[in-house]
Amino acid sequence: MITERGNSLQEREMATILGASGLYRALIAVTSPVLAGLLIGQAMPYGPTTTAQVLAVMIAGLLVGLAGGLAVGSRWALVLVPLLHVMSVEIMRLDIAGPTVDAFRPDNPYGLLALIVGRGFHTVVGVLPMLLGVGLALAISRQGGENSSRVRSLIGHLPLALLAFVVVALAVLALIPARTPPIVGADGEPVPGSIASLEKVEIGGHEQALMIRAYSPDLPVLLYLSGGPGQSDLAYSRVLLADLTDDFVVVAWDQRGTGKSYSALHPAETLTLAQAVADTIELTNYLRERFDEEKIYLLGESWGSTLGVLAVQQRPDLYHAWIGSGQMVSQRETDRRLYADVLALAKETGDTDLVEQMRAYGEPPYADIPYPNATVMSQYERLAPPYTPPQAYIERGMAANLGPYGIMGSEYNLVEKTNVLRGLIDMFTVMYPQLQGIDFRQDVARLEVPVYILDGSAELSARRELALEWFEGLEAPSKRIFTFEAGGHSVVFEQFEAFDRIANEMILPETYPGY
Repeated sequence: MITERGNSLQEREMATILGASGLYRALIAVTSPVLAGLLIGQAMPYGPTTTAQVLAVMIAGLLVGLAGGLAVGSRWALVLVPLLHVMSVEIMRLDIAGPTVDAFRPDNPYGLLALIVGRGFHTVVGVLPMLLGVGLALAISRQGGENSSRVRSLIGHLPLALLAFVVVALAVLALIPARTPPIVGADGEPVPGSIASLEKVEIGGHEQALMIRAYSPDLPVLLYLSGGPGQSDLAYSRVLLADLTDDFVVVAWDQRGTGKSYSALHPAETLTLAQAVADTIELTNYLRERFDEEKIYLLGESWGSTLGVLAVQQRPDLYHAWIGSGQMVSQRETDRRLYADVLALAKETGDTDLVEQMRAYGEPPYADIPYPNATVMSQYERLAPPYTPPQAYIERGMAANLGPYGIMGSEYNLVEKTNVLRGLIDMFTVMYPQLQGIDFRQDVARLEVPVYILDGSAELSARRELALEWFEGLEAPSKRIFTFEAGGHSVVFEQFEAFDRIANEMILPETYPGY
């Protein structure tokens, strides 16, 4: 009788221990992915945006997967652990705005792109290592179970081995650094004393990326402002503005929230138009001091032409001249005219779906940026006058093989290639609404520096007519406009050979002291 009571007591104690163990395991299975998700969501609301963050997310995912897999001890962990983690990350994003973190929009091409480069990229670098961790944990647990044949064991581990290969390959790719090729001479060898660098500098309290290229640091400095808002042009400017490096220190800048500077987007509410202008002036002063120049040249493309004019208007004493390509004057008026042009085109061609879509959007300014803008942009080729770009532009662009938006350029590492696309969407969404009150025809009647405008006759009339009107009424110490039949919006790229001649034969002799 005493023996029976003793056995019963031992069984109850064992049951209590097992019950406590089960509770601890359940807590580990739930808390590890939830806590990791909350921390990552807090620290990286837009997902990992740097190589260090990608590696941190991958390591965290692997460890969380291991802990969760060992705690659950079944294949349910493959679903439970990632699901809890993703839900926790999304909770921390509830107050963060931007297409890459907002609800999926399948009705628009930008919606799919935002999903892929936002949540899609984060899922790949975070969840795949987590699944690998769960798989490793289950494999470890099975080692103490029933023995199976060697063949069955090998077959069973093939998916895990494949997943491990993918995760390791992803980590290796993430570690490959970005670079910009050296400046080379006719012999193909690097030019002694030349500059070809990718750098990070603090501008406006945020680390931002520069590409600097020149045959000599003693040349006058030209700062290139890319379009968008949100476009990164490092690779394009390296290829298509290469000839300028004979005569200028050419500086291409990934503005805050774009490309290699995408991680500086957060907090997005501090990214204002006034701050963007202040950043441009701060960078200008940095370049003046670094290269010992009293003034520099400012070249802007599209949105960069808006930013550049505002910077020159505010601080004309810092610039030798203003050079505008794809010159913007009033985004609101341009959008209004484009809306009317797209609607008229849709009616002419019997495209009833497009008519209904444009009417549903209503006249700009659009409330649902960037999705109506993406629809309008998809019609640019149909709206623009037909023209053939210069053969040199086609050949150089194709030889460089930069891919869409230049993401195949060596100037971007793995995560930065994704950031080029993220910045194009998110930075545009933050900045573009702030441009709706600008109209240079009223706001910028005079600039205190020489002005050079590159005009493409195949530019959309909604842009070009405003640029010509503004230029006609603009007062400046001197002003010139160069019109190209084989030119559209990105004239400085399309007509890079002609611009190089203009810079050498007119701009430098007319504006650079002692040239």
